[in-house]
Amino acid sequence: MANEFLKSIVFELNDEEYALPVDLVGAIERMMPITRIPGAPVFVKGVLNLRGVVTPIIDLRERFSFEVKEYTDATRTIIIQHNDMDVGLIVDAAYDVIDIPTESIEPAPETVGSVKIDYIEGVCKYKERLLILLDIDEILSTDLFKQKAKETTR
Repeated sequence: MANEFLKSIVFELNDEEYALPVDLVGAIERMMPITRIPGAPVFVKGVLNLRGVVTPIIDLRERFSFEVKEYTDATRTIIIQHNDMDVGLIVDAAYDVIDIPTESIEPAPETVGSVKIDYIEGVCKYKERLLILLDIDEILSTDLFKQKAKETTR
């Protein structure tokens, strides 16, 4: 029986390596000018017009309550498709696409670094690296955005 793999994009955030399934990823872009949206949660940096599509942009550092730091030449925006919508995720750097053997993926431990456990789908040992697999549904939880929208419309 052949090994099964999860093709994933690896990126860096706060000196840790994370992975997302590559089938979610539409593009990886350099930083572009972002139009701020009044009343949006602090981690929603705004929107950008990407090839004619208005795309909300989320800074994952702020989403995970990490220390804010200046964007650099390595900073990237990973454009993903989620629930029929494009969303941009700002990360410190984006690296490579790898095939993660599914048998190397373990459930998330009680705590992983300083990332809230709800955001983590699992961890995987890949060669000499430890990768944190993110749960995009939790990161982009619509409840959080709806709650914030209610607060700003009062």
